[in-house]
Amino acid sequence: MGRLFGTDGVRGVANVDLTPELVFRLGRAAAHVLSTDAGTRFLLGRDTRLSGPMLEAALTAAVCSAGGTVLSCGILPTPAVAYLTRRVAASAGVVISASHNPIEDNGIKVFASDGYKLPDAVEDAIETVLDRHDLPRAVGREVGGAEVLSDAADIYVDHIASHVVGSLGGMRVVVDCAYGAACRVASMLWERLGATVILINDEPDGARINVRCGSTNPEVLRQAVLQHGADAGFAHDGDADRVIAVDETGSIIDGDAIMGVCAMYLHTQGRLARRTVVATVMSNLGLELALRRAGIALERTKVGDRYVLERMREFGATVGGEQSGHIIFLDHATTGDGALTAVQVVNVMLETGQRLSELAAPIERFPQVLLNVTVADRGTVTGHPAIEAAVADAERALGPRGRVLVRPSGTEPLVRVMVEAEDEGEAESLAGHLADLIARELRGRRA
Repeated sequence: MGRLFGTDGVRGVANVDLTPELVFRLGRAAAHVLSTDAGTRFLLGRDTRLSGPMLEAALTAAVCSAGGTVLSCGILPTPAVAYLTRRVAASAGVVISASHNPIEDNGIKVFASDGYKLPDAVEDAIETVLDRHDLPRAVGREVGGAEVLSDAADIYVDHIASHVVGSLGGMRVVVDCAYGAACRVASMLWERLGATVILINDEPDGARINVRCGSTNPEVLRQAVLQHGADAGFAHDGDADRVIAVDETGSIIDGDAIMGVCAMYLHTQGRLARRTVVATVMSNLGLELALRRAGIALERTKVGDRYVLERMREFGATVGGEQSGHIIFLDHATTGDGALTAVQVVNVMLETGQRLSELAAPIERFPQVLLNVTVADRGTVTGHPAIEAAVADAERALGPRGRVLVRPSGTEPLVRVMVEAEDEGEAESLAGHLADLIARELRGRRA
């Protein structure tokens, strides 16, 4: 069997790949590895997926069988679990969620006691003992129990609200909760801040989580912002660790633009650590150029917030993230936080007195064409002479005003082709040529 943990925990189709039996074994292994001298306390939250209670029951049983205590928070955003794990000094935090994935999927994310996602070595240690039958089992009075942390949402909302620089009285905000984990905390937060808030897709409905809504479909938010004449809109994904914004004109402000808006403002205040933003290879060239004009460097990593966070901590940067809206403000959080990111955007609006459209205007978005090629062995693209030569030719054709990226997918039998250029037609032509070449050379087909 391959490695169980992926770049963001364990994921699969609930009750098929991610079964209660597997979650029980995973929970017992995690309790064994993450227990401390002070005992074993796991703080547990989930999104609204229909399979959530089933998997929560399995995980709770696992921790209790190991003699630990579960602090159950119910439906709660992933970043809230990360924050609360550190706040209440739990041994670990666990989120049952598959983030932006389809409704049939679910996943297990584990945070260490410091609120950060587990490093590879700890995940490997959990996998090593996953199938052991000799792990300790509590008996009699040693059997663990479950408690409800009834004020979990209030504590988290207080934490986010503490970062707002002023009253939002008179501001009209639309929030798309994606039928997910943001449903309860969104209304609590924005009403507390004094904004007029219009919530959409705000029922905790696991049959509709992420379906034609939220950060993966911001057109719904765009229409609502225009309909209600809002100053801004924010769309979360299922576990609310991402956010995509919409300005007052209806323009979509993706994760790149959000990072640019916040970083450029922080830089003017002398508060952008290392004068650097960390993003992935997929972030738009327009962000890089806008930051460069402002005197800010862009450090790129592999795709995945895990790699962004690692580089931020290594480099000492405090702002980083992904085009998808997974933004990390390391001064305030240990992981991506959609609500915190939205608040940071609003702070810049308050401090500058500018509209969101004005703040995002300097960040040009280059046309970006993405194509996939299905292949039998995605690894063979690396170092392939003909493909490397074609990529070099495309890069020479584009010069400094374009970018080419060809990479194997980390999870699927695909080679991904990305081309950015000032002219969309040129980007489409170059990307198509590269995709066709890869398909021929690797005996694949365009997906």
